[in-house]
Amino acid sequence: MSAYRVIGDWGTSNLRLFRVEDGRIVARRDGPGIAVAGRNAEAAFVDTVAPWLADAMPLSVTLCGMVGARDGWVEAPYADCPSDVEAWRAAATGFDWRGVPIAIMAGLACTGADGVPDVMRGEEAQIFGACVRDPALAQGRRLIVLPGTHSKWALVEDGRVLAFRTVPTGELFALLQDGSTLGPKNSVGDAAEEAAGFAEGLARAGEGAVLAGLFAARAMRLRAGRSADWALGYLSGLLIGGEIAEARALLRADHGVTLIGDARLSDRYARALAVQGVESHRLDGDACALAGLGYAGDMLV
Repeated sequence: MSAYRVIGDWGTSNLRLFRVEDGRIVARRDGPGIAVAGRNAEAAFVDTVAPWLADAMPLSVTLCGMVGARDGWVEAPYADCPSDVEAWRAAATGFDWRGVPIAIMAGLACTGADGVPDVMRGEEAQIFGACVRDPALAQGRRLIVLPGTHSKWALVEDGRVLAFRTVPTGELFALLQDGSTLGPKNSVGDAAEEAAGFAEGLARAGEGAVLAGLFAARAMRLRAGRSADWALGYLSGLLIGGEIAEARALLRADHGVTLIGDARLSDRYARALAVQGVESHRLDGDACALAGLGYAGDMLV
């Protein structure tokens, strides 16, 4: 029987839990996201960590993400921006579960200079964790981008999140692909065709023609012999390129962009940023989330 703690990121689509013993991660368990678990989050948590619970109850559990949303396990508040890591941690919601202290981390909320409110849950752990893994990010004014279904563009100054903007690029792409006449349903996975379409979509976005350029995904197949894979790449490039142009106009920093998240998607954003003359570097999303939850390399802090 080993004493252990559980830390994890529980988002809309995925649950990732890590078992920490003596300051080291020794095991990982994956489960359903909050979109599936919903109000049955407690049961989903128990099912996911059942082998660990059979060994012993954890000393504590710390979770971030949509687990703290209104339809999650227990609702956690939002910490208002500007927010540093201490203010964020202080806003966490704690409760007792079978004798185990559980902390569900807060989200962040802000209001942009244009008066538009915004919220995030889970990405803030990655942002604060990135500042741990790369201390240079906690100095000066930085722009951190977390690509995804709802991409987050966060302006960070001296380790504090000043403001951010959400752009639902991934969700729009999924809607166009699956629920519109523009997204082809017969792609075959031709990487070269997809890459060519992505480049052409980026170029069209650079001309400021995102909405006017959307129908080309269909018309170029009908009249110019473009393939389904080309069209999917084109839509991706058009939307990502448009996102970058809009978000950069709202949030400006002194350095390039730091990308946090999935390697494949971050690579797409890095290519799109380069087309617009912006340098970027990448950090792993899981590693940043763990650092934000208190796990720094080989020890829990």
